[in-house]
Amino acid sequence: MIVTLFAIVDPIGTLPFYVALTEGFSDDDRRIVVRRSVLVLGGVLTAFAIAGRFLFAAFGFTLGAFEIAGGILLFVVAYDMLRGEITRTRLSAEDRADAIARRDEISVVPIGIPLLAGPGAIATVMIYEGTAGADPYVIGATFVAIAIVTTSAYITLHYGQRIFRYVGRVGVMALSRVLGILLAAVGVQFVIYGITAVFHV
Repeated sequence: MIVTLFAIVDPIGTLPFYVALTEGFSDDDRRIVVRRSVLVLGGVLTAFAIAGRFLFAAFGFTLGAFEIAGGILLFVVAYDMLRGEITRTRLSAEDRADAIARRDEISVVPIGIPLLAGPGAIATVMIYEGTAGADPYVIGATFVAIAIVTTSAYITLHYGQRIFRYVGRVGVMALSRVLGILLAAVGVQFVIYGITAVFHV
């Protein structure tokens, strides 16, 4: 669960955008951006993990249907990651231009949402919580995974400038593509689970 969620959040793939969007920032400004971004990440994922069960009930869709939709979404994101086109699925040109113009807000949008806490990550925590049943250990595992991934994202972005200088853009993209392979497999597995639940096969 931790590895899967880390691959979906993909703080490594977020590094090029973080470095570009904080170009010219002081070290203190970058630290503020990183802290706020990971707080947004942890807060959003925790909120949807808690509210996921209520959303299923409120909108009347089944877990199987959500697993199929979430799996397709994850596969599309993974496909773009494998093709090196993270910008198309994670950050539009308009979003980037707007973020640069409003530097005080980039920690929330677009770094916190949707670069880190994107729809794929939100769908994943909702699915995991939806399948947890009443087992407190399984329920708790989702929140532990969120905490660990949030911490990992903080460490990755905190040392983002150094990491980016060391491995370069090519290295970051290579790592993101490896994560994309894992994410594609998770997406397919979610679809299989969903089909099994919907058609009782």
